[in-house]
Amino acid sequence: MAEELQIIGGPKESMYENLVPQIQALLAGEDDLIANLANISAALKEQFVWLWVGFYLVKGDELVLGPFQGPVACTRIKKGRGVCGAAWAQNKTLIVPDVEAFPGHIACSSLSKSWRRYWK
Repeated sequence: MAEELQIIGGPKESMYENLVPQIQALLAGEDDLIANLANISAALKEQFVWLWVGFYLVKGDELVLGPFQGPVACTRIKKGRGVCGAAWAQNKTLIVPDVEAFPGHIACSSLSKSWRRYWK
């Protein structure tokens, strides 16, 4: 297991290309889902300096907060509610230019904004 990351700057494609093998090394030999999701969250947050990175796990008819890095988050999200719940209900990735304009947007943190605002 790698114990530290090699963080690089530059175009985001290069940052992803650099990070993928490091995440693979973090996961090598570890079969615990929670441990792996926690390390992936930490690696992504460190590399990209995002406000929040994390995972929600499907439990019944809700998304339940899993491992994450960043400010506190919504603990449960109903299917179809907010961007995450809508993506789950539609079974597809949703790219949202302005989360505040998204019908039913859930504001877990007033600091969170669409990813596009950070990549301009």
